[in-house]
Amino acid sequence: MRIKKKVLWYSLTIILVSSSLTYAAAAKNIWRAGQVAAKKIETPAVEVSDVEKTPDAPVVTDTPAVSDAPAADASDTKTIETPSKVSQDKTTDEYPVHKNISTTYFWAGEEADADNKNISNLPSAWDDDWAKHFGGVDDPKHRNGFLPAAFTPKENPFYFALPYNDFNSKGNQKNDSVALAIWGKPKSGDSMCKNQWIKITKGGKTVYAQWEDVGPFGEDDKAYVFGGATPKSKENSHAGLDVSPAVHDYLGLSDVDKTDWQFVDASAVPDGPWKKIVTTSQVFWK
Repeated sequence: MRIKKKVLWYSLTIILVSSSLTYAAAAKNIWRAGQVAAKKIETPAVEVSDVEKTPDAPVVTDTPAVSDAPAADASDTKTIETPSKVSQDKTTDEYPVHKNISTTYFWAGEEADADNKNISNLPSAWDDDWAKHFGGVDDPKHRNGFLPAAFTPKENPFYFALPYNDFNSKGNQKNDSVALAIWGKPKSGDSMCKNQWIKITKGGKTVYAQWEDVGPFGEDDKAYVFGGATPKSKENSHAGLDVSPAVHDYLGLSDVDKTDWQFVDASAVPDGPWKKIVTTSQVFWK
């Protein structure tokens, strides 16, 4: 009986060991099969450099589109004169334009004679020594460009006269003068007219000049100078503007001609021969 039990025990042991080995081999085979399958489906790592990059989306800005039209040659570009600072500058917003004004000419140091109604221009309305302070006689017949031939002026050779004086015959400032000068109130004792700029146009040419005297006729024509009235004087076809030899020559005017003019602020005056020498002197009376 014991022998049969031992034989039975050995048999069961052999069967269990065989079964374990069989299961182990099967498990090993299954693991190997899984590894082979995994290798077959494994995707190789992709390098960034091997991938075609997707272009970035364009950045949208407020920059206007650039035209494909070829750039204009600078030599073909024409300068077109337009009013300065149309929406802001007093030149166009507040100062009246005086059109088709009869224009004569005069000069610093001009002696009194029949042609100028015996009015000497050795002094001006605001400077008793105008010719001296200017540097001499601004001779219209002997010129060096826009300057007198004999000397270089100490003051602007581009000057003019209008028929209004902000001082009365006693040397006192007129009560209404400050209100008329919409470009600003002057310092006490200074003229609000002297050195003020205007632009003068004839045909396609424009020149700039400073106010340095009163004329050509009369000295209280405020309705014309600061408004839209016709000049009061009937002399020389209602002459309302007197200009210097430099202005006369720059525009190519006749002795009596027609021009348009308008006040401008100093800040709106462009560069030109009229800014080579700028007058800053004020009232000088002996």
